[in-house]
Amino acid sequence: MSPGDIKAAIRDMNIGTISLQFTDILGTVKHVEIPASQIDKALAGELMFDGSSIEGFVRIEESDMYLRPDPATFVILPWKTREGRRTARLICDVYNPDGTPFEGDPRYVLKRVVAEAAEMGYVMNVGPEPEFFLFERASAEQGRTVTLDHAGYFDLAPVDKGEEVRAEIVLTLQEMGFEIEAAHHEVAPSQHEIDFKYADAVTTADNIATFRSVVRTIALQHGLHATFMPKPLFGENGSGMHLHQSLFRGDQNAFYDPNTPDRLSDVCKQYIAGIMEHARAITAVTNPLVNSYKRLVPGYEAPVYVAWSYRNRSPMIRIPAKRGLSTRIELRSPDPACNPYLALAVILKAGLDGIKRHLTPPDPVEGNIYHMSEAEREELGIASLPGSLAEAIRALEQDPLILEALGSHVASRYLEAKKIEWDVYRTQISPWELQEYLAKY
Repeated sequence: MSPGDIKAAIRDMNIGTISLQFTDILGTVKHVEIPASQIDKALAGELMFDGSSIEGFVRIEESDMYLRPDPATFVILPWKTREGRRTARLICDVYNPDGTPFEGDPRYVLKRVVAEAAEMGYVMNVGPEPEFFLFERASAEQGRTVTLDHAGYFDLAPVDKGEEVRAEIVLTLQEMGFEIEAAHHEVAPSQHEIDFKYADAVTTADNIATFRSVVRTIALQHGLHATFMPKPLFGENGSGMHLHQSLFRGDQNAFYDPNTPDRLSDVCKQYIAGIMEHARAITAVTNPLVNSYKRLVPGYEAPVYVAWSYRNRSPMIRIPAKRGLSTRIELRSPDPACNPYLALAVILKAGLDGIKRHLTPPDPVEGNIYHMSEAEREELGIASLPGSLAEAIRALEQDPLILEALGSHVASRYLEAKKIEWDVYRTQISPWELQEYLAKY
C-alpha cells in the first residue's frame, strides 16, 4: 500500500489507533500505539523512541532511535476495537538519528543478507511450518503445563479440544491476508501446527512474528495460554518450525534442474552444503533457548544430525518430492522460539556461502540415523548438532561468516544475552536434582 492508500483506509475503515511494531534481538515484538491523526508524522519516520530500554539495542547515552513504518505491512487487527474504532498495524524499520539504518535492528540484519543474495541474482522464498502448544491459562501462569486433550497427529474434535481455537486463529489470520495451507493437531497432547504460504524472506519473517502474536492473542481470549516453547512436556514431541526454502532467479526456481537424475541443480546442492558447513553455528540462532536442546534429542522426530536426505526425516535437511517451481529444501532443525529475522539471515548467509565456494554436500543418507551406532555415523561422516545452548554458543563464536551475517552489534549483544541465560540455567537447582540426590547423598 502507498501512504495515500493507508490514509484512505484509516478514513474509510474508521481506524482510531495505529500499532507501530518492531522486534528486539531476542525476537520479542515491541510496539508503540499512536492516534491515527499522527499517521503523517509516522510515515515520515519522525517518531522517536528510547532504544536504551529495548533488549540488545543501544546504551543509555545513545538512546534516541526512529521508527520508519513499512507501508507494505499495513493490516487491520481484527480483534482490536474500541467504541467502534479499529486498530491497524505497521511493522517498522529502526533508524539512527542521522538517518542511517540501525545495525541492531533484526529486520535490517535480514535485509542486508537478502541484498547480498539479490546481488548474486537470487530471491529467497520461505514457507514455515510453526508448531505450538495450548495449555490451561491459570496453570500456565503458575508454571504448570495442564493439557487440554490426549489427541494425536491429525485427530479431530471432540478428541482434539483445541480445534475451535485453532479454527478461529486460522480465520483471523485469513482476515489479515495470510494464505493458510494447512492446520491440524500435532503428535503431542495439546500440540498444533498451522502452515501458511511461502513468501520472500523478509515478508515471511514479518509473517512469523505476526503469527505468534495472533496465536497468543486468540488463545488468551479463550482462557488459554499458547506457547512456542520448544519442549514444554517431558516424554513428548517438542515444537519445531520447519522452513521450506528455495532460491529464485526471476520466475525460475534455481534449485530445479530437469537434466539431473534427482532434478536438483548444482546451486541447490551447494546451498545445502553451505548450510551443513555452518549448521552448528546456525543452531545458536535457530534454536535459541536452553529448552531448545531438550527438543533436539533422538526419539522425538526432531533432527539431531547434520545430514540430508531425499525421503527420511531423521536428517536435518529433507528434499520434498515435488519438482519444477516447487523444488525446495526443508530445514527441520529450527524451533518457533527463534527470532525469525536473525534465523533466516544466518540460514541464507550459510547457503550463499556454499554457492560462492561451490561446496559439494556429502552423499544423502537414506537410512534411519537414529538407529545407527556412533561408529556407523562416524564412518559416514555424520556430525551432530550442538547438545546444549553452551555448545551452540561456542560454535557461533568460532564461525566468522555467521557472526558477519549478524553484524558486530547484534552478534556481541546476542552472545552476551545467551551466555547469561546459560549461566543462570546451569547454576539453578532443579526439582529433578532434589528428588534424585537429596535423600541419597
